[in-house]
Amino acid sequence: MIDALLDLAELIAAFAGGAFGAALGPLPAFIFTGFLVIAGEAATLVDPEAAAITDSVAFGPPFSPAISFAGGVAATAYAARRGYIDADFDYHQAKNIAYALGTKPDVLAVGGAFGILGYWLQTVSAELAMPYDPIAMGVVLSALAHRLILGYSVIGTVRGSSILDMSPFEDGERRVIGEPATDGGKAQVIAESDADQRGRLVVEPWLGHQYRWGHVAMIGLTAGILGAYVALATGSAFLGFGISAASLIFLNCGVEQIPVTHHITLPASTAALAVTAEGDALIAGASTEVALVVGLTFGVACALFGELFQRVFYAHGDTHWDPPAAGIVFGTFLVALLYAVGVFPDTAWVPFF
Repeated sequence: MIDALLDLAELIAAFAGGAFGAALGPLPAFIFTGFLVIAGEAATLVDPEAAAITDSVAFGPPFSPAISFAGGVAATAYAARRGYIDADFDYHQAKNIAYALGTKPDVLAVGGAFGILGYWLQTVSAELAMPYDPIAMGVVLSALAHRLILGYSVIGTVRGSSILDMSPFEDGERRVIGEPATDGGKAQVIAESDADQRGRLVVEPWLGHQYRWGHVAMIGLTAGILGAYVALATGSAFLGFGISAASLIFLNCGVEQIPVTHHITLPASTAALAVTAEGDALIAGASTEVALVVGLTFGVACALFGELFQRVFYAHGDTHWDPPAAGIVFGTFLVALLYAVGVFPDTAWVPFF
């Protein structure tokens, strides 16, 4: 494992990947990952030797989400702390992951440094064969690291009746200094020392169009079925993920109501392939219909877990802590767990000790 962690070529490439993710902006960089996965998986269906496009480029140092996306997220948090971002954005600027950070040397250096951190986090999980997606866990842990290192609160200040309460967002409550606003909207008074918080929403859900439990469950069901079907039709656990990630180009371009689904399609695809494997597990050699039901179940579960994660770690904080990455860690761990207890005959691609 030490050799992998200290692979100089990989470290240099990871630095460049993190810096490039910062330059493009985290979300645009992740969208590139999606297109590369589509290209790689399509090429692999024609020629198995083409797997390097997915394995070494899309999920390697250039565009692994643990490297380019997470590096870009950390750089965005740094740039916001330095006052470099001045965009029309309702949330804290450190959450503005669609914003391209350009060419500032210090910003790109931070992105590169966190790219290396992401490479190490991803590699450690993979080398130890931990039972979850090592890339998604890298994204989750990198976000925790950037909050701690850059001086942001891990959870933030909870405003509302509970940590899960989104009603302040629904009521349009904003943070003001001094007297509450009198324009008909609700407001929450903040101290003069928090002047940089003026105008922000009191609670900031990850997606203002995708946070109600019923809505989240429904998109989980729908995308779960689609992810499972794509996997069963092609044999690829990752093609559905690539399609979901690439679809975010519309969200990045400002098209309203675009759902985020890669944390749904990847676990659903993985679970569907796992249950179709032969074996003596409780669910083995499953038919297409059974696999689709398993896929939709995973889709709903991971969508809801992602929403739970955002309510705890995103909505009250100041930086982007990726709910889909957490949903993928949860879903892939669940696949491994069900394999360990004899429900699934296989884990598909998920490592297992």
